[in-house]
Amino acid sequence: MSSGLFTTFLRLGLTSFGGPIAHLGYFRQEFVVRRAWLSEAGFAQLLAIAQVLPGPASSQLGFAVGLLRGGWVGGLLAFIGFTLPSALLLFGLALLAPRLEGPTALAVLHGLKLVAVVVVAHGLAGMIRSLVPDLPRALLAGLALAVMLAGGPAWRQLAVIVAGGLIGPWLCRSAPRLPADELRVGHSPRAAWWLLAVFGIGLVLALLYAERPASLPAVAGAFYEAGALVFGGGHVVLPLLEQSTVATGWIGRQEFLAGYGAAQAVPGPMFSLAAYVGAMVPTGQAPLVGAAVALLAIFLPGLLLMAALLPLWSRLARQSWAPPAIAGINAAVVGLLAAAFLAIVLPAGVHGGGDAAVALLGICLLASGRVNVLWVVATVVATTVVLQASSGSL
Repeated sequence: MSSGLFTTFLRLGLTSFGGPIAHLGYFRQEFVVRRAWLSEAGFAQLLAIAQVLPGPASSQLGFAVGLLRGGWVGGLLAFIGFTLPSALLLFGLALLAPRLEGPTALAVLHGLKLVAVVVVAHGLAGMIRSLVPDLPRALLAGLALAVMLAGGPAWRQLAVIVAGGLIGPWLCRSAPRLPADELRVGHSPRAAWWLLAVFGIGLVLALLYAERPASLPAVAGAFYEAGALVFGGGHVVLPLLEQSTVATGWIGRQEFLAGYGAAQAVPGPMFSLAAYVGAMVPTGQAPLVGAAVALLAIFLPGLLLMAALLPLWSRLARQSWAPPAIAGINAAVVGLLAAAFLAIVLPAGVHGGGDAAVALLGICLLASGRVNVLWVVATVVATTVVLQASSGSL
């Protein structure tokens, strides 16, 4: 089972383009539809848990699947398999960035942004069907979409999720009972409290090292703080990381933005940006050491929180208010994902009729169920490069 877990997550780490929104669609297809490791209700519960915790939601969800399937070893293998490809790519890109500025590289990057449009659209459609099956949840998702598109402070995403959980018991009373035993893990509630204590100690130490001169402990503190305090995933972590690394003079702003652009172009979790930034910070150690410390520090708090909550979940899920609250949270999450698609993913990828045609081709290929996702990625990127070459952009 362990080898199967690792290879499954390694394949996802190599092919999951499009950022955290797209990853949720990949995961549902892999774990619910293809392998039946989770029911729709079980996946919905994990999705809700990951969304209300700080940290990278897709990585936390994948780690939870590994814990459920193979205990601590399974969780570790799931995390390594999903994270390693993007971490290595971003570390390599940090070393090769000056050589990747030509028009062909930019065309490939634009093709990958269109891949994100394809994958997010396909995944969002599937989540709408499963998580917004009735009018009350559709209204809740629409309200979340409107709030997010209206703009405002970054914390409004957390406010929308909390509001979904509060409105759910009133609006989603028909939600079915949760299969709580499906999310049973091997460690006990007592272990959960120890994990929460470790999380808290780590956060205190991280805050003590805030804004120190560049060093490995300071890097660990800055990235642990980001992983522990950021709700909303990869895009939301950008301001906090910029504050702790650029404003402190650890790295230049252009270097930081180049890494952020690269993180959007590679598969896997966007929090792997830590490998790029950690390699750039002058700690006096080898770039690989800085990358590894930053990477582990930014992921650790979210994984600790997920591991702590799971053994407590079966007790919470049996409460009468839990099913409609989870239904409300998931409907709000669908609205959040739709807003991110319309406001971020779609404008970044589609700049004209040609881009729209390429995206539509990719959606049709993916929706057919007959074409491997790697071929969809290759087709969309190659078609984009050909179109830009024919238009004289290359």
